Amino acid sequence: MQINDFRLFLEVAELGSFTKVAAQRHTVQSHISRQISELEKSCGGHLFRRTGRGVVLTEFGQHVEQRVRTWIKDSEELFADIQQTSKVPMGEVKIGMLPSAAHPLMTQVFQRLHAQYPKIRLNVREGQGGELDALLDTGSVDIAILFRYQKPSGPDETLLSTANTYLVSSPGLPLTQADSVDFKRLEGVPLVLPRPPSHWRSILDETARSKGFNLSAVIEADSLRVQKEIIASNPHLYALLGPFSVDEELRSGSLQAAKVVSPELKRYVTLAHPKHGHFTQASRIVSKLIKETVQGWNGQLNIPKQA
Repeated sequence: MQINDFRLFLEVAELGSFTKVAAQRHTVQSHISRQISELEKSCGGHLFRRTGRGVVLTEFGQHVEQRVRTWIKDSEELFADIQQTSKVPMGEVKIGMLPSAAHPLMTQVFQRLHAQYPKIRLNVREGQGGELDALLDTGSVDIAILFRYQKPSGPDETLLSTANTYLVSSPGLPLTQADSVDFKRLEGVPLVLPRPPSHWRSILDETARSKGFNLSAVIEADSLRVQKEIIASNPHLYALLGPFSVDEELRSGSLQAAKVVSPELKRYVTLAHPKHGHFTQASRIVSKLIKETVQGWNGQLNIPKQA
């Protein structure tokens, strides 16, 4: 028995005639009569009583009619809800990102997502350089926000922002009081640096060697928080950081920074997708919100300062 069999049953009950139903359906009366007979066999009893003017429901048929009308109404509402839900983006989107990109960017993206697409869930995982690439390659994340040292050129990555490198220290130290500082002046400066091997540490070391000296690492730490805490509590130390990771401290005055020049050592923040695998509707929406948020912040990962 199928729902269409019961739809036919209700048509016959309402019109009281096989002939009228056959005319509506552009078929012959014998075809309708045969379908109703098969339905009665499946139900285990007569649904209609034949009269000289057509057919009327038996007591059993009246009972079945009440149940069928409720069932079909509920089924139609269910199908309508399923069709509507199919148009509503949903699902989990797994994001890998740099710690400096997590807040306020993802806070803002979540707020917009929650308001506009409440059935999409975020699963955010922080990581560094090669770790994020590995997560992308294995499909462990759907989207990644990461640093590159060259502008992206492939279809799988979009440039979000360009970040200069800053020499950062506690307030009052001379090297960070000016707007910029020449890289050559880092010779002999006590630094908090990321641990090798890392692509960023290699670039810093190679740049120093090209200038004829080696960087002086007093302590090595990958954690941005650890680096910032160390230079804040040790007023003779410096770190080489991006602007997004120290924006809050610069605004509050707890740290100060000068842009490193000659060379500028730019890094490119990109939005990357896996080269293989299905890019879901939910992933596309989250990707779009990330891009729109950064564009609305004038290409920065932090909310612009108010004029």
